[in-house]
Amino acid sequence: MKPFLRLPLSVFAIAVATGCSTLPQPPLQAVERKTPFADPVRVLDRLTWGANPSSVRDVMQQGLDAYMRAQLNPSTEPDIPEAVREHIAMMSISQTPAESRVIEMNRQRLSADAVKDDEQRSTSRQAYQQALAKYGRETSTRALLRAVYSKNQLREQMTWFWFDHFNVYQNRGLLRALVADYEDRAIRPYALGHFRDMLRAVVHHPAMLIYLDNAQNASGRINENLARELMELHTLGVDGGYTQVDVQELARILTGVGVNLRSDTPQVRRAVRDDYVRDGLFEFNPNRHDYGDKKFLGGVVKGGGLKEVDEAIDRLARHPSTARFISRKIATYLVSDTPPGALVDRMAAEFTRTDGDIAATLAVLFDSPDFAASLGRKFKDPVHYVVSAVRFAYDTSDTSDATDPSVQKIIVNAQPMINWLNRMGQPLYGRQTPDGYPQAGNSWTSPAQMATRFEIARAIVTGGGGGRMFRPEGATTTERPPPPQLSNVVYRESLQARLSTATRAVLDEANSRDDWNVLLLASPEFQNR
Repeated sequence: MKPFLRLPLSVFAIAVATGCSTLPQPPLQAVERKTPFADPVRVLDRLTWGANPSSVRDVMQQGLDAYMRAQLNPSTEPDIPEAVREHIAMMSISQTPAESRVIEMNRQRLSADAVKDDEQRSTSRQAYQQALAKYGRETSTRALLRAVYSKNQLREQMTWFWFDHFNVYQNRGLLRALVADYEDRAIRPYALGHFRDMLRAVVHHPAMLIYLDNAQNASGRINENLARELMELHTLGVDGGYTQVDVQELARILTGVGVNLRSDTPQVRRAVRDDYVRDGLFEFNPNRHDYGDKKFLGGVVKGGGLKEVDEAIDRLARHPSTARFISRKIATYLVSDTPPGALVDRMAAEFTRTDGDIAATLAVLFDSPDFAASLGRKFKDPVHYVVSAVRFAYDTSDTSDATDPSVQKIIVNAQPMINWLNRMGQPLYGRQTPDGYPQAGNSWTSPAQMATRFEIARAIVTGGGGGRMFRPEGATTTERPPPPQLSNVVYRESLQARLSTATRAVLDEANSRDDWNVLLLASPEFQNR
């Protein structure tokens, strides 16, 4: 048996080297689905962040249909292990309100900028950046722990999807102190709810208002950034039937909608003083608002202050173009890079009928023959790859067939996962442009990407990465846990039967459990969901 790093090239190795990560597949053809899913584990791979032994056990106990219904209508009960909840509760983002964090960070920034001595000013600015970096690490850690451990997997997946849809870039200004609150208050509560409610929460959240410059949008000094992206990226789509005049008019509607990073409030002229609104950092300042009537999407919006924004949100959320644009994007995420038009039509009809009910729209998708036919064909982006591999390798709630204690440990240090995502070009909250990360599989299949995935697969199942996840940051011990047992129920019930002859041949060359684990996680079959 040859050493792992000197394995001869095979079909699989060539695929990794060239970036051809998917096995040959026949064209996606939808047929009427009258029978249960042939492979429930494949459904789990799409519905969740990745099948693991405990999720397979849940499906076996509940039945797949009941499991899917529960995912669409998640319980309000705690859905992550107590140790993980306690770890999240100890974070600064959990203990300090966002308003206090941001006001303090803004004060710290202004104070640092005011220091006269160059060396002291540099030190103060460094302390400011370190504080922001801590908030950013905590936010990413919390998201990854929820993705790995939550029982409500579909909600966590859709939270990621909607954050990407309503993307903000955390490394702009003070946003690292705000992103955790943005996700928890504007995105996550509505991930399976009504689209209009989420759209309103996004438009009212300081993170979006800062990121797309609406905090500078005022009568006489119009900034169109938020207005344009609301229509092009968030609702109607670029071909949704709006005009440049609609962009300009929506920007006028949004004048005065901004943030207040101070503890005091502005002096508002008496005639519109009652229109002033402040909720945490959010502020509607009537002094900055254009009170004229606007012509928006074929109708008149009467000047009336903040209520104009709600009227505009209603028109955007209930527009036929929004129903199609959102349905197509969800279908791209959960079915195919080029989803069938008939499926999009059915989803859009349900979206319209239910006034933008996301769970109801997803139910139409999951019940479609297109969804069943697509299973195992969606290439994993880096986030799905990393989280699915960690869930597969380290299922803390599964002890049924575990032979080593590592599977019973809780991840306390997500920094290795954060680093892997950085290396693969998909850092959490790190997309600079408002369009979010690309969903098409071919965006993530370059030769460099595939070579990096091979290295990360090795890190996940060895002390180089997997071991560090179970040690607190700064721990001095170098003891590594035993290698995980990947020939588990997920492998036996589903993955094993899907392995190609070439992949089986490569796995047979492995001379240790580490080698075998790495090759399985790097295989073409594991790259798809």
